[in-house]
Amino acid sequence: MALVFPELKVLVRGGGEMASGIAHRLYLCHMKVVITETSAPTTVRRTVAFAEAVFQGSHTIEGVQAVKVSAPEEAYRVWERGGIPLFVDPDASVRAALRPAVVVDAIMAKRHTGTGKSFAPVVIGVGPGFDAGVDVHAVVESNRGHNLGRVLWQGQAEPDTGIPAPVAGYTDQRVLRVPRSGLFRALRDIGDPVDPGDVVAQVDGLPIEARIKGVLRGLLKDGIPVEEGIKAGDIDPRGKREYCYLISDKARAIAGGVLEAILHSLKDLHLPSI
Repeated sequence: MALVFPELKVLVRGGGEMASGIAHRLYLCHMKVVITETSAPTTVRRTVAFAEAVFQGSHTIEGVQAVKVSAPEEAYRVWERGGIPLFVDPDASVRAALRPAVVVDAIMAKRHTGTGKSFAPVVIGVGPGFDAGVDVHAVVESNRGHNLGRVLWQGQAEPDTGIPAPVAGYTDQRVLRVPRSGLFRALRDIGDPVDPGDVVAQVDGLPIEARIKGVLRGLLKDGIPVEEGIKAGDIDPRGKREYCYLISDKARAIAGGVLEAILHSLKDLHLPSI
């Protein structure tokens, strides 16, 4: 018989790549997961980001579906149907109605986003910007390396280096960035093969070119307003198209750390017998 947590509601702030990997794993562990997002998420790896439901109404990642909802009672109906409700709610104000036992801030803003220990009995921050034991109960390391996914009960995660993790030896070269503020126009699709010099997108007519050969693993959504310097796309030099549609090893490692922090805290949550 499966072990379930019928009253363990977990609110995940953010619907990007890392947040979605967390939500996906907690869902598979039979927790009632709810996601909150902004009205115009600038997610690059959209195929593996539940934030895409903001635009499409629903989005499925590796067999798990998130559905956009607007009222707390709708969340319960989505849970009953076996999905993850997603609210356009940047401040996560729906927590007052849903009363989650756990809040996970996985916005990955690399700065404090207003999440505090008062948000829920257990509050977990992912990456830099949080101080475990001060503004959140636990922090999960998000920087690649020996400590990726480690749970910290005191202190802070490693600072953001600003350097993308190497993939097949490439770091900055594999990342596409917005050259100026304006309206983003995608000229290629996620999963497309690209070569150096290929124009994959443009902002107000200014081209964004690939610098290496590979597969376009991520790209901002066509037609959204963007700010100069933000990440616009991601090229995978390994050239495996299937990786575009699978949760990454990094997201899975971080999700494992979040799950560890939740399970470690179960004794303090006073859940009903199961």
